[in-house]
Amino acid sequence: MVKVIAKYEGDKHCEIEHGPSQSTISTDAPKDNNGRGELFSPTDLVAAATASCILTVMAIVAEKDGVSLRGSYASVEKEMVLNPRRIGKLTINVFMPKNIESPYRKKLENTAATCPVKKSLHPDMELPMQFHYTL
Repeated sequence: MVKVIAKYEGDKHCEIEHGPSQSTISTDAPKDNNGRGELFSPTDLVAAATASCILTVMAIVAEKDGVSLRGSYASVEKEMVLNPRRIGKLTINVFMPKNIESPYRKKLENTAATCPVKKSLHPDMELPMQFHYTL
């Protein structure tokens, strides 16, 4: 179990503390929802968590197989919908080293599809994901 504490600081800013490490991050409401957009919004963190989870689970598998994913990255475009306001779509692009052999790519892509964050998101959310072996 991991404990996370979010403290409201005022002006729609929160400070979030990770219990085990006591590291902190801060959030702000986005401009289109009465905030200043100065920091990640809570829904931005969902997008960020999805990207980092995908990269992390692939790295775990790749390291066991002696494959380096260093330099890989994921970009996520978040689209909100109204009524109720929620994340409607996360468009995910994953950029990987081009020297990864074709048969192994499928293993990594299947691993990415099962990352815990992605599996925890609401089934109504669209999650298109593409892989680019260009690095």
